[in-house]
Amino acid sequence: MTSPDLTQANIERLAELFPSVVTESTDADGGLVRAVDFDLLRQELSAHVVEGPQERYRLDWPGKHAAAFAANAPIAKTLRPMREESVDFDTTKNLFIEGDNLDALKLLQESYLGKVKLIYIDPPYNTGNDFIYNDDFAETADEYLTRSGQKDDSGARLTANSESNGRFHSDWLSMMYARLKLARTLLTEDGVIFISIDDHEVDNLRKVCGEVFGERNFIAQLV
Repeated sequence: MTSPDLTQANIERLAELFPSVVTESTDADGGLVRAVDFDLLRQELSAHVVEGPQERYRLDWPGKHAAAFAANAPIAKTLRPMREESVDFDTTKNLFIEGDNLDALKLLQESYLGKVKLIYIDPPYNTGNDFIYNDDFAETADEYLTRSGQKDDSGARLTANSESNGRFHSDWLSMMYARLKLARTLLTEDGVIFISIDDHEVDNLRKVCGEVFGERNFIAQLV
């Protein structure tokens, strides 16, 4: 009853390319898990590894690593059918999911990995408002953020803008990065994503999409 562990899925992909770099280690509970030996991976890519203060082209911000971790971490949740609110539940070809989009994207991984032809999103424009999904679930927003890895132990949000942070680009990028990484895995090889945005974050959006989807896959920007 958990969503897929995307970190382990990435290790499986590396194992296909470089079997020698995958080893075994122990997790926090002492159990055996597959892991990557980065020293061996560096040997495989020795001529193309950039380390330390060496200059390189990249988009970086405070919270980026935490956002990537939030995207990969599995969750113990599932989708619950609402038959009484549905029309032709057993025969319809449509699916409407209500909930936090980070959770929903994780839960879709198992059934729709690489199967979605088109994604359209209309994310917050970062105009100074709070990003948190306003839900009516049993747990509070604070409890949910901590449990889902969107808040650290000190209570600082990792993927959502607080009112005091206003229009900080780092908060917005962290929120978008985790969701875009998950959205990418759902797309078919010829799939396309459309995103509505305004001038506050359009430049950052282009940069982060270039990192997640690949700059060569950019098609056009429309006004």
